[in-house]
Amino acid sequence: MTLSLPGPVRKAGDIALAVNVMRKRGLFDPLRLDHAVKSMVNAGKYGPFAAVVMHAVQDRPDSPAIADEKGELTFRDLDEQSNAFARGLVERGLRAGDVVAILARDHRGMVLSMLTSGKLGLRAVLMNTGFAKPQFADVAEREQVKAVLHDSEFFELMSAIPASIPRILTWVDESDHADPEIPTVESVSAGRSTAPLAAPSKPGGTVILTSGTTGTPKGAPRDKVSPFISAQFIDRVPLPSNGTMVMAAPIFHGTGLSQFSLGLGLGNRVIFQQRRFDPALTLANIERYRADSLVVVPTMLQRLLDQPREILDRYDVSSLRVIFAAGSAIPQDVVVRTGEYFGDVLYNLYGSTECAVITVATPEELRAEPTTAGRPPVGVRIALYDENRKRITEPEVTGTIFIDNPHAFEAYTDGRTKEQVDGMMSSGDVGHLNRNGLLFIDGRDDDMIVSGGENVFPQEVEHLIANRPDVLEAAVVGVDDHEFGKRLRAVVVPGPGSARDPQEIKDYVKTNLARYKVPREVVFLDELPRNATGKLLRKPLTELDSGQ
Repeated sequence: MTLSLPGPVRKAGDIALAVNVMRKRGLFDPLRLDHAVKSMVNAGKYGPFAAVVMHAVQDRPDSPAIADEKGELTFRDLDEQSNAFARGLVERGLRAGDVVAILARDHRGMVLSMLTSGKLGLRAVLMNTGFAKPQFADVAEREQVKAVLHDSEFFELMSAIPASIPRILTWVDESDHADPEIPTVESVSAGRSTAPLAAPSKPGGTVILTSGTTGTPKGAPRDKVSPFISAQFIDRVPLPSNGTMVMAAPIFHGTGLSQFSLGLGLGNRVIFQQRRFDPALTLANIERYRADSLVVVPTMLQRLLDQPREILDRYDVSSLRVIFAAGSAIPQDVVVRTGEYFGDVLYNLYGSTECAVITVATPEELRAEPTTAGRPPVGVRIALYDENRKRITEPEVTGTIFIDNPHAFEAYTDGRTKEQVDGMMSSGDVGHLNRNGLLFIDGRDDDMIVSGGENVFPQEVEHLIANRPDVLEAAVVGVDDHEFGKRLRAVVVPGPGSARDPQEIKDYVKTNLARYKVPREVVFLDELPRNATGKLLRKPLTELDSGQ
């Protein structure tokens, strides 16, 4: 973790190490360096995701790329269909530099939308499918969205933005009764040439949204992503090549998108779920496709293991070599149970939308220390600083985690960035290193919680509830949760006219905020605990026996 080498020397060394890792893992053939160079050029022109698919079209055009409810598509299929879709979007007035929002679950329409955006130089904002109307409207306005590509299930959400913004359906369910006049990916592409496109006048880029910890989610742009970032994932995670990956995590989020891109880059066929996570279906797909890798967020992993024994015993999951989990801490019992059921295949990544990869815990490390976040991969350095931002060098001493990663973002789309010390960026978490150099996360450096892979800021929910006319006071705290890691508990002092109905409070939050911010329990008290100066005491609220 030393930072003593001069920057250029260290950078050159990191690149050399990254190239070696990529060569060993099969991301490029040293005998075909022309392909590797062309891929790097394409990444600069079209963006990293489009470059991955275009590289695969060179090497294995007729290999299966993805499978969803409608069947399989090869790399050639993705390439040609995206070319046709791109021409249709151009006829509808979209040009390089325009911003499009993509609001879709995991399926071919989502993939074609991302791929086409890269080929046209569009700036693609990947929207969270759990948004409530206020968040969706705020992000669309802030990012200056010119068109929305979305699944039909989000018709109601679309009413939050001006009707003048064009919409194109990426997936249509009959139950949503879509107006046949609304254009779809298929109708926009119909009759168009599938021939290769000229490069855009300028690259577009991708904006991945944070979890909205202080209100409207911030946008973390990924305009220029070096191909060497792949080495940070595969350095400590031996993702198989030319195999099958089951993608349970949503690809609008950093975890799913990074591993989906990497999986394709390694020549894997990626299997999507039926658009919503289903534990039994996931296990069935592992058996059906003899999958050798699975990508999840920790809550999904817990739900898999919480299935009845007869379901767990029904499926053969022995083909799995890697379970890639990221997004939040994994409860210790889930780590242990994963090893018992799946074997030593769990790799837990600690990172963030802003910082990219920070550390990875391997099966061996998790077996010895089930709560560890692991060690940094190639090219990443971490350091701990105390509250005065003095470097901590002793083991077992908690401090704020700072990272040095050349692939971290530069700033949010609103111009703000994260705290930096000595050229290193804050992760926003506090933790400690043990005597063996393993990192452990002790919590946030504020009162943020991570619930089911989503960052949640309790005060936002607290303010919303407290503003109800039938509420005198409200406090929202994070408490431990068996399934989600953490959950929100709302403690409410009711006012006149209050029905004291927990479900009413939950429904109110759900209407105004994203669903992952809805408290899983609501407790009514006659008063909130405060100290002599009137300051709210939150710890007693976390220790409260709510009976729920």
